[in-house]
Amino acid sequence: MDYTATQSGPRQRRLQPSMRLRNNPAESPDGSQLFEDTSGAGSGSQAGFRNPQAGPQAAGFPGPSILSDPMSNLAMAYGSSLASQGREMVDKNLDRFIPISKLKYYFAVDTVYVGKKLGLLVFPYMHENWEVSYQQDTPVAPRFDVNAPDLYIPAMGFITYVLVAGLALGTQNRFSPELLGVQASSALVWLIMEVLAVLLSLYLVTVNTDLTTIDLLAFSGYKYVGMIVGVVAGLLFGRPAYYLSLLWCCAAIFVFMIRTLRLKLLSEAAAEGRLVRGARNQLRMYLTMSIAAAQPVFMYWLTYHLVR
Repeated sequence: MDYTATQSGPRQRRLQPSMRLRNNPAESPDGSQLFEDTSGAGSGSQAGFRNPQAGPQAAGFPGPSILSDPMSNLAMAYGSSLASQGREMVDKNLDRFIPISKLKYYFAVDTVYVGKKLGLLVFPYMHENWEVSYQQDTPVAPRFDVNAPDLYIPAMGFITYVLVAGLALGTQNRFSPELLGVQASSALVWLIMEVLAVLLSLYLVTVNTDLTTIDLLAFSGYKYVGMIVGVVAGLLFGRPAYYLSLLWCCAAIFVFMIRTLRLKLLSEAAAEGRLVRGARNQLRMYLTMSIAAAQPVFMYWLTYHLVR
């Protein structure tokens, strides 16, 4: 018995520290907590930050009430007025270089006008009256006067010319998107250069005329009609037909430009058919003939490689 008691005593002393380690560390020997349990407070604080916008709404301040603020309405009105003023300024400065407001006049055409205009471009020899009609000091719309310039035929002529050029390249097994793009861009660049050259010539000669940049663009774009006729004739009947039809269209566009531009560039005496006298009028006559003669050159330059 004594031997057993002596053996169990030390064993109990050795097990007592391990039993103390198994106890809750948050409890002191007297049973009180060493650290306060803040898990409940943490979850409560997190729950309080989950919906930060619930406070104003719960307090009786709805979100849509901000839009009814007089300062917000004033700011919106001021912003809309600034936007309208900026739009008016852009339209005014843009209209100074490109009169967009007048483009509707050049596209005011109908089927009857287009048919008559195409016939005039191909057969201008029998036409007698070349003056543009006016109504209250403003020219009438193209659909009411075949002599009025338009942009519909030049625009459609350019697109049709590009399509016909692609067809001609395809029949020769030379079609490619890059080559078609080069053909279209070259035709457009030559047209722009022609218009700029005419504007520079008018400035150097100091001609007072009512011709605008859009008028010159329209007159220079009429050449695409003859180019289309020449290329289509060449595709259908061969190269001799191309030369014959292109020669006819070149002569027609030359006569058309002479009879149209002489009323715009020459003096009133020349418009009435009297003899043109004076060095300035001679320069205007030479300028008119140069513009008309440049049309056949561009027509041949842009189409001769399409027919083989």
